[in-house]
Amino acid sequence: MVEETPEGIRPPDGASDVIDTSYEIGQDNVEGAVGPFGFDIHNPVFLISGVSIMAFVFYTLALPDHSGALFSWLFGAVTKGFDWFFIGAANIFVLFCLLLIVLPVGRVRLGGKDAVADYSYIGWFAMLFAAGMGIGLMFYGVSEPMSHFSSSFGGTAVGEDGIRTDWAPLGAAAGDQAASVRLGMAATIFHWGLHPWAIYAVVALSLSLFTYNKGLPLTIRSAFYPIFGDRVWGWTGHIIDTLAVFATLFGLATSLGFGATQANAGLNELFGVPIGGTAQVILITVITAIALLSVVRGLDGGVKILSEINMGLAFLLLMFVLIVGPTMAILTGFADSLMAYIQYLPALSNPLGRDDVNFSQGWTSFYWAWWISWSPFVGMFIARVSRGRTVREFVICVLLIPSLVCVLWMSVFGGTAIQQVIQDGYTAAQDAPLELKLFKMLDALPLTQITSLIGIILVIVFFVTSSDSGSLVIDTITAGGKVDAPVHQRVFWCIFEGAVAIVLLLSVGGLASLQSMVISTGLPFTLVLLMMCWSIWKGLQTEER
Repeated sequence: MVEETPEGIRPPDGASDVIDTSYEIGQDNVEGAVGPFGFDIHNPVFLISGVSIMAFVFYTLALPDHSGALFSWLFGAVTKGFDWFFIGAANIFVLFCLLLIVLPVGRVRLGGKDAVADYSYIGWFAMLFAAGMGIGLMFYGVSEPMSHFSSSFGGTAVGEDGIRTDWAPLGAAAGDQAASVRLGMAATIFHWGLHPWAIYAVVALSLSLFTYNKGLPLTIRSAFYPIFGDRVWGWTGHIIDTLAVFATLFGLATSLGFGATQANAGLNELFGVPIGGTAQVILITVITAIALLSVVRGLDGGVKILSEINMGLAFLLLMFVLIVGPTMAILTGFADSLMAYIQYLPALSNPLGRDDVNFSQGWTSFYWAWWISWSPFVGMFIARVSRGRTVREFVICVLLIPSLVCVLWMSVFGGTAIQQVIQDGYTAAQDAPLELKLFKMLDALPLTQITSLIGIILVIVFFVTSSDSGSLVIDTITAGGKVDAPVHQRVFWCIFEGAVAIVLLLSVGGLASLQSMVISTGLPFTLVLLMMCWSIWKGLQTEER
């Protein structure tokens, strides 16, 4: 058995280009205890992050109207003013990852030349999905394909100022059902395929490389050592890590908000639970409590087990809808959707001169900012479970395979809902609010009560695994890269995430407030990710292949 360092990070196995730096993991940390609870926190990242977020929460509660207006302005200013930046940056991440697959540096093994993978493929994939996109797939699996299909079929509309007012992607497909299906599915896959997973892969790869091969702390600043050198241990690194905490916390809070509204809608549909802030607060509180139990059990005993259970349930629900739904239409639609995605990809990923402003700004720009906000959290989590993989194996598995699974998920759930409209004239899912579309689609299939209950359970458990994993990651960053900090710190961040989600969900803007904060934290962190690509390239050049 390989010994771990006192900070919980194993040294490289076999040949590796370890960076010689005088910095020791945890050297800037403050250790102590408050009563029976010990702490081991990085100074000043923990303090700046904690105080700033608490000040933000206080501001939102104390000045709800003012904060609501600010959130609304932020969302519009960033999505409209920087849509080209988000879309262009995401394209760079995809191209960079594809290059790593085919270039010789793909042979580099994360963890040293002789490293062996810690987890099986099944366990690895389960944790990737549960942490990466679980809540999003449940929320948007039906709603997004249906929304894009409906808007494409409705055609374009132009306001008095000459700017389009419709939400259709590209040039729409007015009145053409078949073309609307293809365009709607292509637009959906664009948002859930190569681009978001490339964002995750960049962060995860940088952390894996500089921690497992270079011997640096498991924290975001380590990825920038080739650019800034020892300055990453000073204020340059403090700023990078603090940005990562902000992005992670608000990205998680947004997802938890979506999860709470959907679970609330499902419980209302099944059991008549009232829809509103009270129910959603209770949901977030209960689910945060479950996440706390998982936090205490740790990575292998908590997140891994819950992830595997959830992926099993998700697979069963997927197969059920595939079998009892329009099976042949779904299977043929899967292949057709992939071809449509390839066909429309150049136009959908074009960052300049777009007429479909609502789609490119309100959908794509928001999505890329959301994925980028999630990237420190998901990236670090993927890094924690990916030691022993080659760069080529890592990128293929993190980029291509999850993208195909997302295509399948959207084809099954979204395709079923669309076929219900086209073949049966059933429009309940089409007409329902976003959070109810999944349950309305299931209403038209057998065993509605059981499948809807499974859907709610999936939302809740994805909620739990995301909160748990997020707490783990934020704690690692605010503990200076230590992965064995006192468990009470993860408990603190877990409770904090739930509190931020509740405050923003109950604010004047509701979900819009959550979306605004995601956008605003995603913007500066996009610059961080672009620099990461250069850092990864420089780091890989010195590794044995």
